[in-house]
Amino acid sequence: MIHLDTSFLIDLHRETVSGRPGGALDLIESLNPNELLGVSVHVACELRAGAELSRQALREHEALDELMSGLHVVYPDDRFASHYARLLAATTRGSKPVAAMDLLIATAATLGDAPLVTRNVKDFSRVPGLRLLKY
Repeated sequence: MIHLDTSFLIDLHRETVSGRPGGALDLIESLNPNELLGVSVHVACELRAGAELSRQALREHEALDELMSGLHVVYPDDRFASHYARLLAATTRGSKPVAAMDLLIATAATLGDAPLVTRNVKDFSRVPGLRLLKY
């Protein structure tokens, strides 16, 4: 499985709507069609919150339904909290902590030993054991 970050899905949506391909569409087209694509429930929450705050919330939610229709949503299991705590400790010592939502997204990917596709390499690169795919 490959985990997709919020930034990637927003870019993918914009490229699809505009009809102007970019890095997100290029990456999707380069993947094995049998590759399972997933998002943590935290990514889904960020996307839904953005849609809800939009002036055109209904249209945005409908677009999200379509965008997310082929994605597997990953939910926390009983290992999640302990793994999150370890990553938080590792990223906080001696530096500014990674944003809580980003760390939740990274926790889901690292627990599943899955790479994360993101534009936000600066913050996610500080998470130990997280493999990143840039686009």
